Amino acid sequence: MTDIGTEARMRATEKINREGIPESYDGPTWDTQELQRDYTVEGFAAPCVVVRRKSDGARGTLFFTHSPRVYYGWREA
Repeated sequence: MTDIGTEARMRATEKINREGIPESYDGPTWDTQELQRDYTVEGFAAPCVVVRRKSDGARGTLFFTHSPRVYYGWREA
């Protein structure tokens, strides 16, 4: 049995991978090397990744696209 959260994440992942980063998004993006430079990854749950920002230890999430792999949309938790 798949829970509602998993289904929602699967739909969001499909949409992001089909459409890419939303056109309305105008914030920073990171490739994998930049992500590793700026964040410590704590876990993946596509289309999100839980991270800790190295500069100040803040914990939060980023969205990511599959191919090309681009991370975006930082939100502090």
